[in-house]
Amino acid sequence: MALTEGRPLPFDRAWAVSHEAAGFDQPESWEPKLKFLRGWAAGTLQAVRADFDDTTQMITLTHPARPSLTAALPKDGVAVVDWLRPLWPESRPAPAALVARRDGGALTDVPDPYVSILSLTSNRILSQRLGQDLSIHRWRGNLWLEGLAPWEEFDLIGKTLAIGEARLNVEQRITRCRATCANPETGRNDADTLATLEEGYGHIDFGVYARVTRPGAIAQGDKVEVLA
Repeated sequence: MALTEGRPLPFDRAWAVSHEAAGFDQPESWEPKLKFLRGWAAGTLQAVRADFDDTTQMITLTHPARPSLTAALPKDGVAVVDWLRPLWPESRPAPAALVARRDGGALTDVPDPYVSILSLTSNRILSQRLGQDLSIHRWRGNLWLEGLAPWEEFDLIGKTLAIGEARLNVEQRITRCRATCANPETGRNDADTLATLEEGYGHIDFGVYARVTRPGAIAQGDKVEVLA
């Protein structure tokens, strides 16, 4: 995989599904996540799995309560919206359209083109505190690091990471929402991640955001070096 300077992970939220109250047909640039279907509003969406082929632009969606769907993006946007509709609460504005930014950017949680970096150690520590294994998919992370001390990722803020050929500046913590309380296998809320973080550590942060400052290829198993 190749990282691009000043860009998020390739294909990370290149598309999103807007709802009827979003106020646009296609977003010109970044828009707040409250204008889209998201796990914060409906935990059952957390159990959606998307397998994407970046060569054919085909996506396969699966969910324990829905038949699988294979669609071409963005051509089959209506089919994607219809597939998601039963998983979205009727009390909220109805799903409207599959959208992409006209400027080619990503529809990520924050306006900055960040890559999220998370720690497998911290996930294990939090799992132990909760008394259950937490799937890494609860956190929707881009890059997972092994070998950090518990919560050491927060100490990386202000430093540069060398991963493969790329360089990333770590800039801020990621504050979490209740979407992480939902099990990504079932879509049911079964772990109070936010209360456990708050009670145990005095915050509701998990992972950090980093900005790509030097492009280059990265691969699973690459050594990570912390630069001053």
